[in-house]
Amino acid sequence: MKLITHIARILVGLLFIFSGLIKLNDPVGFSFKLEEYFSEGVLNFPSLVPLALMIAVVVVIFEVVLGVMLLIGFKPKFTIWSLLLMIVFFTFLTFYSAYFNKVTDCGCFGDALKLTPWESFTKDVILLVLILILVLNIKYVQPIFGKSAQNLTVLFAYIACLFIAYQVLMHLPYIDFRAYAVGTNIQKGMEIPEGAPMSEYEMIFIYKVNGVDTEFSQADVMANKVPETAEFVDRKDKLIKQGYIPPIHDFTIELNGNNYAEEILNEPKVVLLLAYNLDKASDEGLSKLEEFSQKANQKGYTVIGMTASDEETIQTFKKKYQFSFDFYFCDATTLKTIERANPSIVVLEKGTIVDKKHYNDIDKVNLK
Repeated sequence: MKLITHIARILVGLLFIFSGLIKLNDPVGFSFKLEEYFSEGVLNFPSLVPLALMIAVVVVIFEVVLGVMLLIGFKPKFTIWSLLLMIVFFTFLTFYSAYFNKVTDCGCFGDALKLTPWESFTKDVILLVLILILVLNIKYVQPIFGKSAQNLTVLFAYIACLFIAYQVLMHLPYIDFRAYAVGTNIQKGMEIPEGAPMSEYEMIFIYKVNGVDTEFSQADVMANKVPETAEFVDRKDKLIKQGYIPPIHDFTIELNGNNYAEEILNEPKVVLLLAYNLDKASDEGLSKLEEFSQKANQKGYTVIGMTASDEETIQTFKKKYQFSFDFYFCDATTLKTIERANPSIVVLEKGTIVDKKHYNDIDKVNLK
């Protein structure tokens, strides 16, 4: 049992460190995932949404440090029971997401490794079993260093995590695992390969039967299984089998109801100034955009803003900051995926992303 305990200790410690570092590389992305969980349609804790980023940073740092503490045997009881409480919480979240199909990606490994809800739940169950082995055999989890070395190791891990968190929040993730990484051609990212499997849907008809909305399949309708007194309410398409989804599948550049994506992506030099929500955008960042846009225009770039904010909000901010460029509409989730800062800068050359910067690094944007 001692050997099994040591194996469990190494596996759990390394996995927590790996998972934590992946999310620590992009805590803003993890906070977006937490916002999904906190929303009214899932766990119904909307009051926690404004705290999502702070919670995300605390959770991922705690995750990494706990992994380090387990590997070196620092305060075994505190470490192992903390791991147990954390994995019980995560297991509940992943089960809820899988069973009710509320959040399609748990965000356990950020954008580096996508897991289906049931895969995430299975991973957490395995971790739960391994941690229970540690709980039952805690006497075998002994420190591998002296007390001073243990304290210094944990302190170093904590300080290193704080430094990484600060750097990626003030700038951008060290490694970009998203579909819009530098070097990506957006048009190619939206292509569906020839012969790729297509999604399969089933038509579902909704009828009101005795005052209750009841679903009937197309086969039921064709077989006259719908009561004569039933009243038709609606028809919807139910996904039976998911087909191929291209890495980029929701990118639009809309203005007045028209999509100008193809036209703008074919431009040789374009600068996108992204602010998924103008009301939540940094005042410091917004105040830098107009001067930068003028600089980009002088170098021959087409400059446009992109936001999910409504027209009234756009006009308010254009007036406040004297923006000379137009704002086009794009879905907020897409804009959050493209870039983490609000606002941020993306440079395109015929649809290929050649540079991306946080507003703190706007003076470092590479304009040719």
